[in-house]
Amino acid sequence: MEHKQLKKFPKDFLWGSASAAYQVEGAWQEDGKGVSVWDEFVRIPGKTFKGTNGDVAVDHYHRYKEDIALMKEQGLKAYRFSVAWTRIFPSGRGEVNRPGLQFYIDLVDELLENGIEPILTLYHWDLPQALQDEYLGWESRKIIDDFTNYAAVLFETFKGKIKHWVSLNEQNIFVAHGYLLASHPPAVQDPKRMYQVNHFANLANAAVIKKFHDMDMPGMIGPSFAYSPNYSFNSDPKNVLAAEDSEDLNAHLWLDVYVFGEYPIAALNYLEEQGLAPVIEDGDIELLKSGKPDFIGINYYQTNTAAFNPLDGVGMGKMNTTGEKGSSEESGLPGVFKRVENPFVERTNWDWEIDPQGLRIALRRLTSRYRMPILITENGLGEYDKLTTEKEIHDDYRIDYLKQHVHAIQEAITDGVTVLGYCTWSYTDLLSWLNGYQKRYGFVYVDQDETQKGSLNRYKKDSFYWYKEVIVSNGESL
Repeated sequence: MEHKQLKKFPKDFLWGSASAAYQVEGAWQEDGKGVSVWDEFVRIPGKTFKGTNGDVAVDHYHRYKEDIALMKEQGLKAYRFSVAWTRIFPSGRGEVNRPGLQFYIDLVDELLENGIEPILTLYHWDLPQALQDEYLGWESRKIIDDFTNYAAVLFETFKGKIKHWVSLNEQNIFVAHGYLLASHPPAVQDPKRMYQVNHFANLANAAVIKKFHDMDMPGMIGPSFAYSPNYSFNSDPKNVLAAEDSEDLNAHLWLDVYVFGEYPIAALNYLEEQGLAPVIEDGDIELLKSGKPDFIGINYYQTNTAAFNPLDGVGMGKMNTTGEKGSSEESGLPGVFKRVENPFVERTNWDWEIDPQGLRIALRRLTSRYRMPILITENGLGEYDKLTTEKEIHDDYRIDYLKQHVHAIQEAITDGVTVLGYCTWSYTDLLSWLNGYQKRYGFVYVDQDETQKGSLNRYKKDSFYWYKEVIVSNGESL
C-alpha cells in the first residue's frame, strides 16, 4: 500500500547500533577470561578468511570509553552489545569471575552516564569451551541450567539499569552453521543433531525468559532472530509452495516456538517423515509456553527467493566469504526448495541481496502472525571501505543502504507495526566472523587489516555524520 503521508517515528524510538563481544573486545586471555569455542575454532586452518581471529579484534575491551565518547558525539540513543559468557564464568559455571563482570558493570555505567541505553545480549555464539568439552554444549539438556544460572547473575547485576535484553542471538544461524554446514563451531554436519540442538536451545531460551519474568525484572526480553522473508520466484504454484515451505522451515520453525511454544505443523511433520525431528520429552512444551518473549528481535539483511527443488536437485552450496562477487553457489533442500537469484534486486560484494522493501515486508509479516512489538537488532551493509590520505571514509553506498531501510521502517510503522528501535550493524568496524576484517560495517573505521596489523585508531566515516542527523531529527532528515 502507498500512503499519502508517513507517520513520524515515536518520540522514544531507540536509534542504536550494535556489536558482539568476540567481534570487538579482544583481550581474549585477560582478567581471568576462559576460552570460548570461537577462541578454539579460529585456530583450525581454513575456517576463517586468511586465518583471522578475535584475539585483539578492535580492542574494545581497552578502548570502550573512547568508543562510547564517539557514540555520545553521534547522539546514539542505544547500544546493543553482548556479554562474553567466559568472562563471567570462565568454565561456564562455578564462581563468578569478578574482574570479568566488573568490565560490563563499567561499560554499562559509562553508557548510562553518557545518555545511551544499554541493550544486553546474553549469548552471541561464544559458548565456553569447557562446556563443549564436558557435555558437548548445546547437545545436552545440561546447557539449560548452566545458561539460566549465567543469565540470572546478569539479571541480578543489572536489574533496573538495563531495560531491553536479548536472550539468544540468531539461534537459527549458530545451529545451522555449527551442526549442518560445519562453518561454525563445533563444525558438525548432521541434520539430526542440528534439530536436537535447536530444541535444547529453544528450551534454554524459554527457561531464561521465564527466569527473567519470575525475578520481576523491569523491562523487556526477547530473542534476536535472523529473518529473511521468502519470496516465490514467480506465480507458478510449485514455486509458491516452495517459498511457503522455506518460510516454514527457515522462519516459523523458530519464531512459532518462541511466541506460541509450539512447532509449526507442516515443518514438524516434514522433520518426522525424514527422521530428523527432535526428541520432545514430557514438560518440554510446558516450558516453551512459559517463556513467551516481550518482543521479537530481528536481524535483517536480505530476502530469499525460492523455487521448486526436485528430489535430485541442489543441496548445500558454497557461500561467499571472500568478497568476490558472484562466487556463491545455488543451494537448497532437495524435494522442498532452492534459493535462486532475484532479478529485481542488487547484491553486495558478498552476494547478499539489497532489498529495503523486504524489511517492510518482514515487519508486516511478523506483526500479522505474532502481534508483538519488534526491535530491529541488526541491519547494515558489509562492504570494502577506503581510508583516504586525509583520513576520511566516503561511504555513500552505506548511507544509501541505511537511508532506504530506515524509510522502509517508517512505512511499516505507518502500516501499523510497532517498532521499538533500530540497531545498525555495526558501530565500529569489527571482525566479521568468517569474513575477516576486510568486510566493514561500522560508522567508525578501525585501522585493522587482514594481517591483523594496524594502529587500531578510530576514524569517523561519512555515514557517522549522516546517522547523527537522522537521530537528532528523529528520522525526519534522511
